[in-house]
Amino acid sequence: MTNKQVVTVSFAQYTGLANRWWAFKQMGLAPEALQQTPGLEFVKILGSGGGNGFSIRPNWGVYGLLGVWENEKAAHHFFEHHPTFLGIRQKANDVWTVFMRTFMAHGQWDKVDPFTINAEKDEDAPVAVITRATIHTKDLWRFWRFVPKVSRSVKNREGLLFSVGIGELPLVQQATFSLWENSHFMKAYAYQSEYHREVVKRTRELGWYEEELFARFKPYATQGSWYGKDPLVNYLWRTT
Repeated sequence: MTNKQVVTVSFAQYTGLANRWWAFKQMGLAPEALQQTPGLEFVKILGSGGGNGFSIRPNWGVYGLLGVWENEKAAHHFFEHHPTFLGIRQKANDVWTVFMRTFMAHGQWDKVDPFTINAEKDEDAPVAVITRATIHTKDLWRFWRFVPKVSRSVKNREGLLFSVGIGELPLVQQATFSLWENSHFMKAYAYQSEYHREVVKRTRELGWYEEELFARFKPYATQGSWYGKDPLVNYLWRTT
């Protein structure tokens, strides 16, 4: 196994009041439980939005876990042995994890640069994108006014394999995770979608964000399933 940094994103889907309550509590409990995890350099427990994931309303049934690992061995040890992740697997209906390496990143997350660039860009290979921002309180209403239109514009977009809106704090700290067949489809949406272009333009002109980060990754393996399927199964050489 290589010693290169590995980034993982896991999503878990829960049904039933007891399981959803357990998952919600992990937003507060898991960060402390994950401290001192060997090889874990950066971690975030994330809630999600309702509808197709990009909504002011929370989705109490879907949660995410972002991990940045010293190497692949540390990541696999966590997923196989750590009590927090074993609990997630026990309580959730579906758990799906993507293993990735970073080929582009700029900006910060909680005043740190979590991602190390250690992969080469391949325009024809599957690409994962994380965008994350802390929104100025005074600009919240302006930002969320555009979200429904952007949300509708990404749904059923050509080349989109998976997308969800995630965040640490409702309304204020928001992120998106999306997977595309290749960079050509991703760029077509980013630069040609009317509503996406508009929100990017407004962000630059009006300075909505207190902090922001944008990163692109090369997914190379997956684990588990999402609603019984693996969104990347036809696009990767192997799964773990």
